[in-house]
Amino acid sequence: MTVSPPDRLLLEERRRRILDLLERQERATVSELARHFGVSGVTIRGDLEALSRAGALVRSHGGALRRLDSPDELPISIKRTLHHAQKVKIGQRAAELVRPDEIVIMDSGTTTVEVARRVRLLGVSPLTVITNALNVAAELASLPQCRIIMLGGILRPTSLSLVGPQAEQTLKDLNADRLFLGVDGLDPVVGLTTPDVLEAQLNAMMIRVSREVVVVADSSKFNQRSLSLISKIDSVHKVVTDAGADADTLDALRAQGIDVIVA
Repeated sequence: MTVSPPDRLLLEERRRRILDLLERQERATVSELARHFGVSGVTIRGDLEALSRAGALVRSHGGALRRLDSPDELPISIKRTLHHAQKVKIGQRAAELVRPDEIVIMDSGTTTVEVARRVRLLGVSPLTVITNALNVAAELASLPQCRIIMLGGILRPTSLSLVGPQAEQTLKDLNADRLFLGVDGLDPVVGLTTPDVLEAQLNAMMIRVSREVVVVADSSKFNQRSLSLISKIDSVHKVVTDAGADADTLDALRAQGIDVIVA
């Protein structure tokens, strides 16, 4: 049976809200979720099975549990549902920094694609965008007078990003006014981190060729440490985050001269 677009949107929104609910209360039963969303237990079980197969939650007898480990390497289709409202606000605020005639780098990630979406909606142009992200390029493809430079390389299916020596070779001779960088971990002491070594190497080069570095990260990324170090925190000029960010961490960033923008 084919699912119509409106029904598909309702399904994705319900599953996003299931994950948000589990973030808050850690566990829920099928009957609780069915009452909460006004659907049948069969429908909720289908949702939980789909989310469990994607690794977004842990299925339990009669319900589901929040994942206790890091969701760094979840497929992008699932990651984009996590903290979605915060990412939208961050994307809106970050896009306001972009000016016509700029050269902008947009890294891969579910927050940076929200920046790209808002730039398109604002109609900021002419613009040159350098990216290693297939979804960012697709988002901006219809923006008039937007020249998109794609970095070639090895495709990471989980993030729809291109990495590796080919991407680095293309990037090394370019320059940008501003970089929008998504990260999986932001720690004032350790710095910026991501789970993939090749992604970290490319991100570090993005920082080197950019005049201004803007980190876009929702509050769940704060005080987290992932496998690969991208850069120390002193390479960052601005951080755009949401109102749930830890106040002490924000103060620590400001103390290092970083402009913190709370969306």
